[in-house]
Amino acid sequence: MKTFTLKNGLVIPAIGFGTYKVNVESVCMAIEAGYRYFDTASFYGTECMISEAISRSGMKREDFIIASKLWKTDMGYENTLKAFNLTLENLRTDYVDVFMIHWPNRELNLETWSAMEELYSQGKIRVLGLSNFLPYHAEEILNHCKIKPLIAQLEFHPGHTQTFALNYYREKGILLQAWSPTARGRVLDDVLIRELSEKYHVSQVQICLSFCLHENVMPLPKSSSLERMKENLASMEIEIEPEDIMRIENMPPMGWGGEHPDRERIKI
Repeated sequence: MKTFTLKNGLVIPAIGFGTYKVNVESVCMAIEAGYRYFDTASFYGTECMISEAISRSGMKREDFIIASKLWKTDMGYENTLKAFNLTLENLRTDYVDVFMIHWPNRELNLETWSAMEELYSQGKIRVLGLSNFLPYHAEEILNHCKIKPLIAQLEFHPGHTQTFALNYYREKGILLQAWSPTARGRVLDDVLIRELSEKYHVSQVQICLSFCLHENVMPLPKSSSLERMKENLASMEIEIEPEDIMRIENMPPMGWGGEHPDRERIKI
């Protein structure tokens, strides 16, 4: 299985499993399919499902990489410590592999990060991260932090590659993860994605996931079907030709979910 190695030496799978709006049976199937990286958040309400699925699997906690995120209303120094303890209770563990701020809040980013650094120094978090932070949000953290973020999450998929942010995080040595790597299906009927699906004899979803990996971006797909879960993992073995990668990179804008950290959500 392909992996990414973070700047602190932690090796993580190249594809993770997203748990937004999933149930415990889906998480159990994902473990059966071979997923070992699970992305959750307090806002998702799926932390308990991950702990239950791991318990049912009979596998060890250390066999998994678990990432969770701190919600907007839990930011601030004391609130962060309280919310993190609840996350530990939900996950039935004494540490989280990756812990992120879910959305930026310029008034609270730094004191929230300070609390996360304290938890990191106590060995309760292995990697600190940022979710939905654009470069100018991340710059504030990087200019003041003692412990740097090693992972960042953004909406990323064909038609919405956020090139400036991607290059920024690459330059900083921060792994970019793609939430909504298929734009929740909105790009799957695009003429180019369909063409490449036929050319490489794989699904449209696999084209999207393989594209992420070719950009050194870690996708976080989800599915409720065991067959599709396995198919998604098999995307790691697909080799898209450089010319076709460039064609995807130059697709017209499409598929954006309507969420921006500094603006009201647009319903798409």
